[in-house]
Amino acid sequence: MAQMPASGALQQRPPCVPEIRDAATFSAYAHPIETDKVGKFLIDLKSDRIYYFDVNLYRLHYDFVSKFILQHPMTPEERAAYFLNYREEKPNYILGYITYHQSAKRWTFSFWESDRIRAADVRRTRERLLQTFFVKDLAYRPESTMQEALLAELTDIPTVTSDALYKQADYRPFNLGKAMGRLRIVPPGTAYASLLFEPEDIVVLQESYPDLPPVAGVLSTQFSTPLSHVNLRARAWGIPNATLKDAATRYAALDGQLVRLEVRGQSHVLRPATVREIAAWRQARESARTVIIPDAELEVRELRPLKRMSALDARIFGTKASNLGEILQARPKGVQVPDGFGIPFVFYVEHLKRHGLDTELEVMLAEPRFQQDAAWRKEHLASFRARILAAPIDEVLLTQAEAQVREQLGGKGVFVRSSTNAEDLKGFNGAGLYDTVPNVVGREALGEAIKQVWASLWNFHAVEERKRFGIEPRSVFSAVLVQVGVNATAAGVLVTKNLYDPSDDHTFTINAKHGLGLSVVSGTTVPEQVLYDIRYPGARVLSRSADATMLVFDEQGGIKELSIASAAPVLSEVRARDLSLAAAKLLKVFPDGGPLDIEWVLEGEKVWIVQARPFIDGGV
Repeated sequence: MAQMPASGALQQRPPCVPEIRDAATFSAYAHPIETDKVGKFLIDLKSDRIYYFDVNLYRLHYDFVSKFILQHPMTPEERAAYFLNYREEKPNYILGYITYHQSAKRWTFSFWESDRIRAADVRRTRERLLQTFFVKDLAYRPESTMQEALLAELTDIPTVTSDALYKQADYRPFNLGKAMGRLRIVPPGTAYASLLFEPEDIVVLQESYPDLPPVAGVLSTQFSTPLSHVNLRARAWGIPNATLKDAATRYAALDGQLVRLEVRGQSHVLRPATVREIAAWRQARESARTVIIPDAELEVRELRPLKRMSALDARIFGTKASNLGEILQARPKGVQVPDGFGIPFVFYVEHLKRHGLDTELEVMLAEPRFQQDAAWRKEHLASFRARILAAPIDEVLLTQAEAQVREQLGGKGVFVRSSTNAEDLKGFNGAGLYDTVPNVVGREALGEAIKQVWASLWNFHAVEERKRFGIEPRSVFSAVLVQVGVNATAAGVLVTKNLYDPSDDHTFTINAKHGLGLSVVSGTTVPEQVLYDIRYPGARVLSRSADATMLVFDEQGGIKELSIASAAPVLSEVRARDLSLAAAKLLKVFPDGGPLDIEWVLEGEKVWIVQARPFIDGGV
């Protein structure tokens, strides 16, 4: 066996070794992905030889076989033969991964999610690893639903699921970065409505909250996913954000002090900040970004069907509705959008003017305390929203909307949704800022829902978010999107990028839950998480939904909670594939916007798209 060089001597290190006898060698040959260190190995089935190869030289097993074993680019015939090794009957190789899950302090071995490996080959792999790898407590970890089925046959060896590891981990970064600020540890049980922070606060959250106003950094003690609203906020703001289970107790002595937080891929640092650090940070801090929002067109009074809208109609009906209209105009095969219509901005403006609320709004915005005092701002915004709700809606508008629901949408329960000119934009998606009212039934409920959506333009967290991005309050307007309600069997969010591995440009991240998707992005529970490889089709399971209940339509209107009879996964391989194929088609509808953030629902196995917007990745 070749002599192992020092781990730092990359140019002298052999490209592969037949055994790994210590952690330093593993680290040298592995690659860090968030809190994990991932190594790769190949077992030659003819010679029983094992190769632990340097993933910094050979990113894929394919690369190692081509460049090291064959030592030439694969011919089409060799390429076809290589991919046979992912079938049940493997002609030449077993291709695997070995991972140290640093946060959960566990070692596992696994295989590509599309590998149809059999139980006998899993056992053979583990035996070979135990002979050549320095860690003996190695558990098999299935990467897909298909591989999870093997667990029933593998009761004789240690196994663990990705779902269990995800929930065991004590640290998980969501957005890397550094920040200075005053540490604020929020006591357990603090109501969401009472949260009030300053932009320079670094907060420790001990409850799962659906959202929060702009802050400088976030540590949460409750796990969620990268697609919760809080985590999306942090990503858009470019602030450090992570889950750390013991953050509140570990840093209790620093509560109220100025601190420096750094969130790294595999660790974090939180310590008292020096006066010099604070001064330098404030001086260098980037000023609030300015987002260009569409000017509102206030002449159009038509309640226009989605199928007659396009992206250009954002100036009339808001970006959410117009983006769905753009999808319908493009007619991508197999992509369905629930039928609906838009109520344009002009009716929101007229509602304010009819009841003198436009004057009240101007007085509130002109008050110096509106800019300077967050508590004053929050209190007066709540009062202003209440007055929008209390003011009677125009009966002519309500009659038109009711007729449209009956004649165009079949009189079924509808979703009444926001569609402003300050959301779903490149650089500002506004996820979760405004209200959605589900399964609205009847004339009175429809009128109240429309007013609730209008009022939500002035939600406290919406105003704070727009303020951070330099959006002028007087430039924002609310249209309303009314859509047929889909009583979903499952729902969730898909982002057309791998949020766990930025180097992977062909994998989508999917979050899902049983029933209606209203709690998927709220962060109050951990949804199911699946990564789907669109280039080499296959679904990798990160976590499973453990919810005992689901949200469904109430026959009288609104929603209700039901117990889930089965613990079956939300996303099968087929469902993940169908969602990803639909998302890939939407990338062609919006070719210049970068990754997309897509909300979807399943009605049985039928895929419906209910929102598509740019995914905002603020970076560090």
